Amino acid sequence: MPTTLPAILTIAVLVTAIVLFLTNRLRPDLIALLVLVVLGLSGTLTPQEAFSGFSRSAVVTIVAIFVLAQGLYLTGASARVGEWLVRVAGTSERHLVVVVMAAGAFLSLFMNNIAAASVLLPAVSGAAQRRSVSASRLLMPLAFGTILGGMATLFTTVNIIASGLLREHDLPGFGVLDFAPVGLLATAAGILYMAQWGRLALPAQSAAEHLAAAEEGADLAEVYRLEERLFRARIPPGSYLDGKPLAQSTFREHFNLNVVAIEHQGRTLVAPGPEQVLHTGDVLTLEGILDDFRRQDTEPYLEILPAQGLHESDLESGEIEVAEIVLTPRSALLGKTLAEMHFRDKYGFTALGIWRGGRPIRRGLAHLRLEFGDALLIQGPRRRLPILRAERDLILLAAGTTRDLAPHPARMWIAIGILAVALLAAATGLAPTAEAVLAGGLLMVLVGCLTMEEAYAAIEWKAVFLVAGMLSLGLALTKTGVADWLAGALVQGLGPYGGYAVLAGLFVLTALLTQALSGQAVVAIVIPLAIQSAVQLHVDPRSLTMAVALATSLAFLTPLGHPVNVLVMGPGGYKFTDYARVGLPLTLVVGAVILIALPFFWPL
Repeated sequence: MPTTLPAILTIAVLVTAIVLFLTNRLRPDLIALLVLVVLGLSGTLTPQEAFSGFSRSAVVTIVAIFVLAQGLYLTGASARVGEWLVRVAGTSERHLVVVVMAAGAFLSLFMNNIAAASVLLPAVSGAAQRRSVSASRLLMPLAFGTILGGMATLFTTVNIIASGLLREHDLPGFGVLDFAPVGLLATAAGILYMAQWGRLALPAQSAAEHLAAAEEGADLAEVYRLEERLFRARIPPGSYLDGKPLAQSTFREHFNLNVVAIEHQGRTLVAPGPEQVLHTGDVLTLEGILDDFRRQDTEPYLEILPAQGLHESDLESGEIEVAEIVLTPRSALLGKTLAEMHFRDKYGFTALGIWRGGRPIRRGLAHLRLEFGDALLIQGPRRRLPILRAERDLILLAAGTTRDLAPHPARMWIAIGILAVALLAAATGLAPTAEAVLAGGLLMVLVGCLTMEEAYAAIEWKAVFLVAGMLSLGLALTKTGVADWLAGALVQGLGPYGGYAVLAGLFVLTALLTQALSGQAVVAIVIPLAIQSAVQLHVDPRSLTMAVALATSLAFLTPLGHPVNVLVMGPGGYKFTDYARVGLPLTLVVGAVILIALPFFWPL
């Protein structure tokens, strides 16, 4: 074990960072920046070395990929591809799973995995609704398909980092197509498993599950169990409410109630506006806690009526829609409450429930801080749905109407052409990958596929800072000899069984770490070990590096393994155990295919 002070400090920083990642006490990007600062202030790295991560070609490539993907999104190219693929899927559940996963895998070849899933989410939800298939049978396959597709391309963050780290050690990096042979085989195996067997382990169709199948009679009102929060009351003679507009009723201010519908002279007005005048004899459908209201209400304010069954159709009319939305991964609404963002005033919709962690929440919605993965059940005017579709902080799931045109639809084919040229230049070696994709992103801005403001907004800065910070830790591991020491221990333990045993050991170690840590952090830590192990074994470092990069994509066991798993958790109504039940066999199948195929394409 290295005994120098820099080496001991590097080991301490490594262990501390892993513990912080596992405990989730701090944000991953903040942890990475703290690592960078500690290594720089301690003198383990020079200032130039500590901040070198921000100037590396890997980081530039990651930034450029975000811009290219946003150009495809804003011109409608990615949505057009996704919706077309879902349209031709047929009617059987097996075919739907195959096409949904193939669509996710295809888009993730050129886009960030989360962006690909976000684009396809509304189309997949709509396809499930039209074909009477539970969305819970399609959304996890969608997430897994995007993760699998990321294996087959250089343009996945971890693969970009892996290639950059090879170049840092004066070794040839990976080309655009180098991941394709093994990655495509692994993707095909994963899709086959999910279509044939994996889908059978997904949550069964039932009214208790989120977005249950329509043929079983379940709807959103039943799924969110709104009947537990809704009650009906009549305005009796002599009530102070007679003749007052809804805005002056004090229902929300004094009783924490929302008026969902008003029955007046045989007509039902759903989602009434604040100007709606109340009259004696009107029957109100109220959302809130009945027992709390009973304790505060004084007769003759309202006359509580007997409970009756509630369905989604009771909350809708020709002008009023009940729909679901989810928050995008980089939504500015994360961590805010509905009250803080003035949700109803801004969008014109009322939140009736929030689906989180496999169960509905119906109490205290106005002051509940929103989390990534939440699904919101909302009610409001159908004419305002385009406002929700245009909102980049939200994803509107299927709501009976088609998606609006993208902001820059006239430049769709220009965006596709620019992407094709950039990829061709990188694949053929006409230009280095970083320069080729950055030039493509800038060209999209110049021709109007997106603005610079839209380009900056598209970049996932958390990922950039995480990568840059963890690259400094990887550099410290190599510079202080810690990577060499850890690699020696690995080679000593597995080396007698051959280079393939070391490759398999690194693969399994990476796959296990990926279930709890960010893939970007894992690859920055493990690849220096892989390169040093290859040097000691006198085998091709690119083979071991490829194994580590591919292993970071085996993020199927928990929703925490990859953000795209969290994205579909709310809309799919999944629990933690669902990921383990479906993801463990998938991990074993895909892992076995990679370990078998890798030596044929990347011999040791």
